[in-house]
Amino acid sequence: MSYIPTARIRLPSTVAHVAKYGNQVFIVRRAYHDESFGFRKPRKFTISDYTSEQLVNRATNAPLLRYADAVRTHGHRAASIDPLDLLRRERVAALNPVRYGLDDPNHAFDIDGILWTGQGNEEWTLNNITSFLNSAYVGRIAYEYMDLPSKTERLWFAKLLESQNGLEPMIVIDAERRKKIHALLAKSEVLDNFLQVKFPNLKRYGLEGGESMLPALDVLFEAASRAGITQLILAMPHRGRLNLLTELLEYNPTALFHKIKGGCEVEETLGVSGDVLIASPTLQYGEAEGIKVSLQPNPSHLEAVNPVALGKARAKQYSLLRTLSNGKNNQDCMLGDKVMCVQLHGDASFAGQGVVMETLGLSNLPHFTSGGSVHVVVNNNIGYTTPASSARSSFYCSDVAKMINCPVLHVNGDYPEDVVRAIDIAFKYRNHFRKDIVIDLIVYRRWGHNELDEPSFTQPLMYEKIRSRSSVPKLYEDKLISDGVISLEAAKAVRDSYKASLNAALTDVASYAPPPVRFEGAWEGMVWPASPDACQYDTGVSSMVLKEVGKASVCVPPGFEIHPRLNRHVKSRLGSIESGEGIDWASAEAMAFGSLMLQEGCDVRIAGQDVGRGTFSHRHAMLVDQKTEGVIVPLNHALTEAKGKLELANSSLSEMAVLGFEYGASWERPDLLPIWEAQFGDFFNGAQVIIDTFIASSETKWLKQSGIVLLLPHGLDGAGPEHSSCRIERMLQLTNDSYTAQEKHNINMHVVFPTTPAQYFHLLRRQIKRNYRKPLIVAAPKGLLRLAARTSFQPILRDTATFTDPKAVQRVVLLSGKIYYDLAKERAVRNLESRVALVRIEELAPFPFAALSDELASYADTNKHLEVLWVQEEPRNQGAWGHVKERIEGVLKELGLEGRVVYRGRREDAVPAPGIGKVYGVQQRAVIESAFEAL
Repeated sequence: MSYIPTARIRLPSTVAHVAKYGNQVFIVRRAYHDESFGFRKPRKFTISDYTSEQLVNRATNAPLLRYADAVRTHGHRAASIDPLDLLRRERVAALNPVRYGLDDPNHAFDIDGILWTGQGNEEWTLNNITSFLNSAYVGRIAYEYMDLPSKTERLWFAKLLESQNGLEPMIVIDAERRKKIHALLAKSEVLDNFLQVKFPNLKRYGLEGGESMLPALDVLFEAASRAGITQLILAMPHRGRLNLLTELLEYNPTALFHKIKGGCEVEETLGVSGDVLIASPTLQYGEAEGIKVSLQPNPSHLEAVNPVALGKARAKQYSLLRTLSNGKNNQDCMLGDKVMCVQLHGDASFAGQGVVMETLGLSNLPHFTSGGSVHVVVNNNIGYTTPASSARSSFYCSDVAKMINCPVLHVNGDYPEDVVRAIDIAFKYRNHFRKDIVIDLIVYRRWGHNELDEPSFTQPLMYEKIRSRSSVPKLYEDKLISDGVISLEAAKAVRDSYKASLNAALTDVASYAPPPVRFEGAWEGMVWPASPDACQYDTGVSSMVLKEVGKASVCVPPGFEIHPRLNRHVKSRLGSIESGEGIDWASAEAMAFGSLMLQEGCDVRIAGQDVGRGTFSHRHAMLVDQKTEGVIVPLNHALTEAKGKLELANSSLSEMAVLGFEYGASWERPDLLPIWEAQFGDFFNGAQVIIDTFIASSETKWLKQSGIVLLLPHGLDGAGPEHSSCRIERMLQLTNDSYTAQEKHNINMHVVFPTTPAQYFHLLRRQIKRNYRKPLIVAAPKGLLRLAARTSFQPILRDTATFTDPKAVQRVVLLSGKIYYDLAKERAVRNLESRVALVRIEELAPFPFAALSDELASYADTNKHLEVLWVQEEPRNQGAWGHVKERIEGVLKELGLEGRVVYRGRREDAVPAPGIGKVYGVQQRAVIESAFEAL
């Protein structure tokens, strides 16, 4: 971390966190004084510092202190954490006490303030000290915590790991727990063997070699439950998923076998295509309140669900906070008190996939933190066929977590009891500090990437070693039998009983029927979008409410000093609200937000880069005091009677994780309007995986509805290729929009290109007013337009200039987006208002067959030779042309119009727009003129 001396800059101390080193003060990082809704202050922690006597002793015995800290820092390098012993380790010189001038093993030292034995003032010999440190730090659990910048956290770890009394009681691994660990391991092995025999061609991504993951998660669930956590959001890739489902998550094995045999996991009448299995059981641990563990769906894109799970966890926590505090922003209730996110990873993906880094980057941000996640990396020391040396530049796969100063515990997966101890420590840290922690569970993969692979093609020595060793469950079983904890007969009974239950479950597949889908919890009252009960509602709002909300959106409290240039913004908005004329895009948006907060009681959350001000300096939903940098959100400040709140989450420079986070929140809360705004339209490229594998397909794969809104600024304006296009053609291609008119078609998401603030206003309100949820993709013009009066969104905007005299119209120009205004201006210059009609298709998907047919019929009835053009400013291979062409032709055919719709616009191109101003100008002029050619 870089530090800037305060002597070089002048800032009021109120806008910075400060740190001292000697007599010099340094600024650590700047921050707004943000007390707005959703901003969660970092939790403060203290731990007793060194006493004066301890400080003296640390100075007196400085060589011993250096040695102890060296073992804490470097012990992991010598620890026995690799079950295959394939890690190439050099001798760690830092662990030799002689390097610190400590060469007499019998010399006695006062260890007070140097070691944390919990025994008070003591004198230990160097020999005892060395044994003590090695037992704590150079065993089968290795700790990386000494690089943490927080002295409090470093002391917490040292005292927890070294004290015999302990800061907190450590987990007791008694006979009963050992039996439970054995049962979990044995059943996992039985399931994998059963599936291999019954379904030999199944790619099941079994857990063989990594079975210790199950007792680790069992202990984590139990610890969370006993700590008062009631909801656990679990994200994981494929490996071990079936084992976890059927053992810990109580998934019906018959349902699993039904799926493996090709059956649908839900009612087939719903038209679900299916994908990975999910479950949300409520588990009971002793007398503690039940804990609901929700395993999230993860697509086949290795790791993509991480930010989705994080967003869902925060949204679930906020739902609970609103219930506990009657909708107020209860700052006393900490995030993470009732909800925890647990993320499982693979080693290659943890090190190699950017989504992991992006998601870690959100973990401590005030509008994104969920109170700390526990990460478990199931580390095979290989990614598909790629060895670790080619999969990452770092020594450990977990090193990427150091970017957020995250402690890491490495543990040998061959020793389940050590794994259980490690996970117990990890939870204690997370629950105390409410920050992320990583367990690097080092295991191996008994088979290849899947059970049909031959791994020795590329890793012959690794797999020679694997195939010559007993399995983890068998090794642990032999130890328990040797220790007299269980008998050979009891161990066999565990396996035989579970195998018998699996055989019975397989027999029951013939009569199995998936249970009906129910909307529960926050989704109660919602319906399936394809249901006859799905309906639209009027999205209009009374002028009185609009005026109240509009004024509230620029309400500045007394004594709050806004930027002088914003005075004009405030006056302009108040004037337009009062007159009802000239209401711009941001005003319409504010009125949509405020009316939903006021009338529907829903929260609105908009996330992305610079969303408070708005990239184009148009929104100003967040105001910053020019003297203190204090922050207010006027809608929250002025609409005190509103039950809903507006959260403005200015995000990190991340697309994939931030969009995934907002999408996860939309899964949890149908009463939330979640919006992700791309700074420019093309920024969604970094989030394409989330769009493809979740937003466009989750309803079809997993029956997951979402009301997520994507605001993607779009429109060619000479700004160059990347800032011009939101690649609307991609969004349209991702829809399952019908090519022909359907009475009832359940489209996967809506794609719109509104051209007026009124249209945008009604679209936002429609997201909440419906009794179901659909993703909404908004190709948003970058200009500020005027508001037209109506009470609902219109998929087609007719041409009012020519509608009164359709007989005179020779040409209908169909279009979408801001090019309408250029065409309308040119039409007026050419005096062609009566001969050319400009019809805007505002909703591209679902395609408005009926509305377009009604509009064109008024012209076609009197002119069978009517010309119909499609005009767009995007290149021909981009924009909406590929989507609308066949659909428009179908409408024209039904109307009996001759010929096909004719394309006018830019030719095919490899880029969305030219980066040379003159070239753009020539091209744009040619597009506009082509619409009126030969008239």
